[in-house]
Amino acid sequence: MKKSWVFKSSIFIGVFLLILSACGTNNGNDQVRVAEVTRSIFYAPQYVALSEGIFEKHGIDVELTTTWGGDKTMTTLLSNGADIALVGSETSIYVYAQGTDDPVINFAQLTQTDGTFLVSREKVDHFAWEDLKGSTFLGQRKGGMPQMAGEFVLKEKGIDPQNDLNLIQNIDFANISSAFASGTGDYVQLFEPTASVFEEQGVGYIVASFGKESGKIPYTSYMAKDSYLTKNADVAERFTAALYEAQLWVDTHSSEEIAKSIEPFFQDTDLELITTVVDRYKSQHSFATNPTLDQEEWDNLQNIMDEAGELPKRVDYSKLVDNSYAEEAQQ
Repeated sequence: MKKSWVFKSSIFIGVFLLILSACGTNNGNDQVRVAEVTRSIFYAPQYVALSEGIFEKHGIDVELTTTWGGDKTMTTLLSNGADIALVGSETSIYVYAQGTDDPVINFAQLTQTDGTFLVSREKVDHFAWEDLKGSTFLGQRKGGMPQMAGEFVLKEKGIDPQNDLNLIQNIDFANISSAFASGTGDYVQLFEPTASVFEEQGVGYIVASFGKESGKIPYTSYMAKDSYLTKNADVAERFTAALYEAQLWVDTHSSEEIAKSIEPFFQDTDLELITTVVDRYKSQHSFATNPTLDQEEWDNLQNIMDEAGELPKRVDYSKLVDNSYAEEAQQ
């Protein structure tokens, strides 16, 4: 009888220690699955929030997945493969226009300009936009924010994308850079750090910034299904508070400090190059300094979509934007 009691007690103690061990592994933070549309230094505040432990400080463990493209990212979100998506705000408009009982809501803005650069195959000492006329231009995926913002800028510069260029848009987002590197196109629209890597390698040369030319837009935002936000309002509030803290960190630290913080997310990129890219984005105010997505930016987004012929219908700001989490974060 005594041996039986000792045996059972040992099992109980073992199970208890196992539970304690599990609790030690899971620190009690809320798990949040985030799908990012691409891996880019353009999203520096997000990586700062991760590397500096800011999400953890706010009780959140982020599981980050790169889904490579707006369509894939939104599909991942809608199929419950992610809780939150970091993607262009235009995707929420597409989903809403198709009709849904569970719309995708923009609740925190990360970037406020276009993040792409115009890269020329040949080195150009004095670039003029009219140089593009008659060239082969390797653009971004049709219907995505990079393509629409890019075409908006081209039209502003007197370039008709459909008639003045040999426009290529049928290459998958993840393969655009490799297509250019292999010889396709005279010009290409690229994100960082790829644009600077190409310049360093002599593959191409940055001649202009679409971000400087297109003005402020909610280029990349965090969004979630309305049902998720309803059930997880506290998580969304803490997530946004962490993001805001990271945005302030980026705004008040040097490009060198930011580059060092986010370096683990770009292990194949030299620290000096990361610093150059961060400085380029900081200088053109691409990083939003708070998570609020304002009405003017939303209207500018829809104007650009309309100009590109990609706006299915105008959607009222209040339908797809919820700034309550951003406002709470800034209290």
